Amino acid sequence: MSDQPFGAPAAEGAKGTKGTTPKEAVSEDAAPGDTVSEGAGPGDTAPEGAAPKDTAPKDAGPPEAPAHTARRTAPGERSPRARHGASSWTAYEPPPPPAWVTAARPEEPAPIGWATVWAVLATGALAGLLLGDGLGINVLLVALPAALAAYLAGRAAGRRIHLWSLVWAVGGLALLLVPALRDAGWPTFLALTAALAAGSLALHGTRTWRGVLLGCAGVLGEVLPGAVWAWRGLRERADGSRDRWWPVIRTGGVAVVLLVVFGALFAGADAAFADLLTGLVPETSVSDGPLHAVLFVLGVAGALGAARTAAAPWRWDRVEGGPGRPRGRVEWALPLIVLNALFAVFIAIQLTVLFGGYDKVLDETGLTYAEYARQGFWQLLTATLLTLVVIALALRWAPRGAARDRTLVRAVLGTLCALTLVVVLSALRRMDLYVDAYGLTRLRVSVAGIELWLGLVVVLIMAAGVFGARLLPRAVVASAGAAVLCFGLVSPDALVAEQNVRRFERTGKIDLEYLQDLSADAVPALDGLPEPQRSCALRHIADDVLGGDEPWYATSYGEARARSVLADRPVDRSVGLPGDRSGDRSGGPCGQVDREGRVRDSY
Repeated sequence: MSDQPFGAPAAEGAKGTKGTTPKEAVSEDAAPGDTVSEGAGPGDTAPEGAAPKDTAPKDAGPPEAPAHTARRTAPGERSPRARHGASSWTAYEPPPPPAWVTAARPEEPAPIGWATVWAVLATGALAGLLLGDGLGINVLLVALPAALAAYLAGRAAGRRIHLWSLVWAVGGLALLLVPALRDAGWPTFLALTAALAAGSLALHGTRTWRGVLLGCAGVLGEVLPGAVWAWRGLRERADGSRDRWWPVIRTGGVAVVLLVVFGALFAGADAAFADLLTGLVPETSVSDGPLHAVLFVLGVAGALGAARTAAAPWRWDRVEGGPGRPRGRVEWALPLIVLNALFAVFIAIQLTVLFGGYDKVLDETGLTYAEYARQGFWQLLTATLLTLVVIALALRWAPRGAARDRTLVRAVLGTLCALTLVVVLSALRRMDLYVDAYGLTRLRVSVAGIELWLGLVVVLIMAAGVFGARLLPRAVVASAGAAVLCFGLVSPDALVAEQNVRRFERTGKIDLEYLQDLSADAVPALDGLPEPQRSCALRHIADDVLGGDEPWYATSYGEARARSVLADRPVDRSVGLPGDRSGDRSGGPCGQVDREGRVRDSY
């Protein structure tokens, strides 16, 4: 086969003459009858007196064109090369990718192994069977074979498990315990999101800020490449290997048939065994077929994305970002020193108020304790966030010359971090006053948790200034995951219910309309209310808990505990006054009541 590009004129070799070579060709620009020797340029002629090589007879016709050569150009007609230009004769070359893509792009992984394939199929099967009825321990059961598929793919690619990868993996699996323990939807959503980020970090193994932030969602971009990788690998491995995989499929099919046949016989012979099978085997129907099929595809796609990432992850740490231009000492330090002075004045006022100056401040402002607290918390939360942004920018533009520069940076930013911690404590104190006046809600417990985490981030920054910032990116992200895990384990709905019950015992004030919207996690705390407040608070929760028939793998511990409490002490459906239509949230004693169950207009 010729090495010339398609459509290029082929060299015409001499025919019938011994000793000639096919490399001799007539120049495209030469006149008829002129010859060009091998290696000569256009216009060069043979030496004087020497016979030209391979000269055709004068009466010979034109040489026969090869079969693949285009038609000859008629007299007066422009050749295709002249019409279209030289570019039509050159193969198109795409532009090179950006430098950061070239640096971070992984090498092509080895074909997928059969062990990884079986783990992926197990993930899809469990997702299709277990995830259609709700969230509980089933999420962890689906994640385990997906993690196994990633481990097998990484091991086949020669990757080793490092300490931080193990930390991310264990943390991600621990976060998946939240749906199994708590019935509330919002801690479950946060836990699932954090678990996905932790699992992605475990597969990438990054350590820089850029790598950690991009690695949190990197596995999502590998879903489609993972499917292509699996298809190509299966095609390569299936060629000539039918004797290896066909017995496995045949054996599995026989085992499934035996289980179905004898399981049905034993279930018909014994009612206890039938009940056991009913509780263990997921219930499926034809109408649920499309849903189960979609969940199977999603499970397989997610597991393939994880396996593809483990085999060849993107190396985000290799993407280098230019450091900020260092500023002069005065230019850099003066704004921060002014900011430190402002923080110090504000904190001095806060300490005065904290140690007995509330009455004077409130008299001058005309605000109540609750109004004073509500007015300041959100501003202080915003100030904490902006302070972290200022610290990040200050580190980017900090002077880096001599040791005196490093000392100046540590002194100025260390002072700012310490003052920020006092602002965090002030914000939490204001939230405590706010909750004491109005009660605890989901929003208030959430923002208080965020403020606590921001304070922890400030402490980590201070520690990085002393011990070095090499672990700071991973420590900050790990603290966020630990905060989400603690937030789910403490059961925020139960915490809200407990605080409102204590507030009712102390003040006789309670918002039953709000408590009715809590999840089953709040039932043990609300069970401590006296009647009629207890039945009013639990009426709608009982309808949701007792009316559901979720299987064991989709039932959380909080829901199971709530069912036990409500079974021991059922809700009194007779509680109500005229206008209370079986627990209508808009009227009757189940709106806002005092300790004796009387309707209160407002409080």
